[in-house]
Amino acid sequence: MSGSLNITAATVDPALLDLPWSLPLETWPEETIAALPKGISRHLVRFVNLSGYVVAIKETSAELARKEYDMLRTLQRLDIPCVDPVAVITNRTTDSGEPLESVLVTRHLRFSLPYRAIYSQSLRPETATRLVDALAVLLVRLHIIGFFWGDVSLSNTLFRRDAGAFAAYLVDAETGQLYDGLSNGQRENDLEIARVNIAGELLDLQAGGRLAEEIDPVEISNGIVAKYRSLWKELTGSEEFDQSERWRINQRVERLNDLGFDIEELAIKTGETGTTVRIQPKVVDAGHHSRRLLRLTGLDAQENQARRLLNDLDSYRAAFDKQDLDEEVVAHEWAARVFEPVIRAIPKDLKGKLEPAEMFHQLLDHRWYMSQNEGRDIPLAEAVSSYVDTVLRHRRDEATIIDPPTGTFTMPVPVVDDDDWRSKV
Repeated sequence: MSGSLNITAATVDPALLDLPWSLPLETWPEETIAALPKGISRHLVRFVNLSGYVVAIKETSAELARKEYDMLRTLQRLDIPCVDPVAVITNRTTDSGEPLESVLVTRHLRFSLPYRAIYSQSLRPETATRLVDALAVLLVRLHIIGFFWGDVSLSNTLFRRDAGAFAAYLVDAETGQLYDGLSNGQRENDLEIARVNIAGELLDLQAGGRLAEEIDPVEISNGIVAKYRSLWKELTGSEEFDQSERWRINQRVERLNDLGFDIEELAIKTGETGTTVRIQPKVVDAGHHSRRLLRLTGLDAQENQARRLLNDLDSYRAAFDKQDLDEEVVAHEWAARVFEPVIRAIPKDLKGKLEPAEMFHQLLDHRWYMSQNEGRDIPLAEAVSSYVDTVLRHRRDEATIIDPPTGTFTMPVPVVDDDDWRSKV
């Protein structure tokens, strides 16, 4: 009965009380369930429509639900990509008074897909490597803050497209523990768990005919080890060089920024003879380009998407000779004259296909290929029309939009004059 429920939440959505908590989750009525792709889970999980958004409800013990809820909130405060914890609900009973399992409620991550849903589409074989690379980046970020996952796998991760790559988000923190720091043994343990789990998951896909024959699941799973170690070395390793090569300090910082990480501080020590310099970076959370884009334009995007949009912004500045003007002023002008008109031109029934930043990134690629094929500059409005009709309209939705509106819009695009811009870059 709803009156006996115990709800733990930072802010309680009253609509939670309207859900059929007196029924086992597996028997919830179909009209309540949102039909979204799910990953593999050791617990029963259902997606449910709630107040215009979608939540994932996982049945588990009260102790594990509370532990995972607290851990997800902590990871959020530490800026780790993970699902948003909504509530823990305990003291569930049937109408006849029989006890039911407690649940953890998390908000579904819009535009995200489990790895199995990604492989239900016709994607290039490189997708396997890109997913594993994204997971390696996530694992490094978790280890930097002292988080031992204990169950690293593709199944416990959601993926969002990020300008041709993928960004990985932690979904299941049930086995995780947060320490002041991790030993090499703990990190290697997590890495071995990841290698074994990924190999098994890809072998399972291969057995089901959902993986390209030329892909070796074991080789791909071994790839996370190499990717992780190269990232870890770049992010935490020390470097020694001659004092005359001090430019290498800036070079190291730039490499770390390119990986999407910021530097909190650099410990620089000179050798006993005063001729060598040893640097040890202290890396903070990823998101260098995302934060810059958000600061300049207010646009919230994935890291690779942000890098691509910032490149387009830099091209705009160069084309109109605005390098000497205030960066924020030019950024807002670019957003108003280029980015926003493009997004407004997307028909309403197609807006749920991809995130706006990903649409813009794909549009830039589409326009470049059009220009190459036709040997001419393609006006932005023409590129938008072509992209919508030949690419976007044929994608399946990656947002959690249920019963999307229908109909299309005409597409006047009040954008910056192409002759003034693209002909200059």
